[in-house]
Amino acid sequence: MDKIYHRLEIIGITYNQIDKGVYALILQEVNGKRRIPIAIGTAEAQSIECRLQEIITPRPLTHDLMANIMRAFGIELDAVIIKQLPGGIFAADLILTYGNRKIELDSRSSDAIAIALRMNVPILTSEELLSQVSFVKDRPLSATGANQDKPSVTPEMLAGADDLMQYEADFKIMATDKLEVLLSQVIEQEQYEVAALIKKELDSRMDENSAGQ
Repeated sequence: MDKIYHRLEIIGITYNQIDKGVYALILQEVNGKRRIPIAIGTAEAQSIECRLQEIITPRPLTHDLMANIMRAFGIELDAVIIKQLPGGIFAADLILTYGNRKIELDSRSSDAIAIALRMNVPILTSEELLSQVSFVKDRPLSATGANQDKPSVTPEMLAGADDLMQYEADFKIMATDKLEVLLSQVIEQEQYEVAALIKKELDSRMDENSAGQ
């Protein structure tokens, strides 16, 4: 592999208080602090949770069946590689070996992770993707002395919001140091959907500053 890949582990699954029926699967690099939140549905969350908790279901779940089929036909799953498609949607590649053949199959990220857990294979992602989309829970704040200054928008307000888009305008007019404070707070409270919006605004400012230099 030409790219640098990092192994990921599952930290947990959190329920999205904003979009009902949507969960955030939290992946973190092994021996590191960077995290990637991936939105998954209820069925996938249940499937992953069943495996994590070693719950034995009366009949095989869909991902159990897929793993059993691969084993029955001698198909080896070598790894799952998390990637991001245009538009910010996460997906994955299943790296398979069948006899002398190496096969790479496109998959939804949640399905790939559920199968990887059952086949006991590594979940990987590239350094490039981690650098672009990851969060660090104990992310250091900028040394401006403003980290004690509470932003006008609070994590509590955001957690109770029916529509986060109404706060995007607030993010655009907030000072960068206050946005960094808010980002740290919402990550600490695992409000990753909010964090994604704030990080998008901060990245936009960084790109503008780079273009102006």
